[in-house]
Amino acid sequence: MLIDLTGRTALVTGSTQGIGAAIATGLARAGARVGVNGRTAERVERAVEEIRAEVPGADLVPVVADVAGEEGARRAAEALPHVDVLVNNLGIFGEADPLTIGDDEWRRYFEVNVLAAVRLVRGYLPGMSGRGWGRVLNIASDSAVAIPAEMIHYGMTKTALLAVTRGFAKHAAGSGVTVNSVIAGPTRTGGVEDFVYELVDDSLPWDEAQRVFMREYRPQSLLQRLIEPEEIAAMVVYLASDHASATTGGALRVDGGYVDSILP
Repeated sequence: MLIDLTGRTALVTGSTQGIGAAIATGLARAGARVGVNGRTAERVERAVEEIRAEVPGADLVPVVADVAGEEGARRAAEALPHVDVLVNNLGIFGEADPLTIGDDEWRRYFEVNVLAAVRLVRGYLPGMSGRGWGRVLNIASDSAVAIPAEMIHYGMTKTALLAVTRGFAKHAAGSGVTVNSVIAGPTRTGGVEDFVYELVDDSLPWDEAQRVFMREYRPQSLLQRLIEPEEIAAMVVYLASDHASATTGGALRVDGGYVDSILP
């Protein structure tokens, strides 16, 4: 399948590393002009250099802004006033005893993981609808469906993001704009290898170590290995293309079979 996003402009929030960087790289490889977003100029510049090393000649726009707040959302809109593909990837997570999490922390998780996406959709959706074409993609998590006891506050925000996605898809009905969520499963991102080796024999080669980890600590996974960020990016690039024109309001899983359900 040939995916050509030439002439399209994308913004990927939180795209200086991990899944976000892989998505930005995938969109650039497909020909899109891509806004690379992070909170500091240094991190954004480094990410831009790394993506250009992967995709020579990539058309990249540095978007230095903390989009978790209103001012950051405004700065992003100034850097990229016209966006055809919005990928809300920014998110925070962490383990915590749910009985000790204070109100401010609950609010912070909701602000970063949910409201940041809502603000950007609210800002960019009218332009997409007016042009008769657009893609909004919200990166969710298996934790939206299988709420982890040690990350209830995180799981709650990802569940909310699924609801936000479905609602905005209904709002965009008939406009030529599609709105979807991507449910990412356990993924190999920064720090995960160290975490794995804390739990399994550190003398094992990586491929074997991660399989032991998945078998013993993430047995729900049918893939039985960690997902690579590029595998999640592949779904996002597809959904950003004309090939996915009939897919909207959905929660598409790239979870390695982690969620034990026929439908999300």
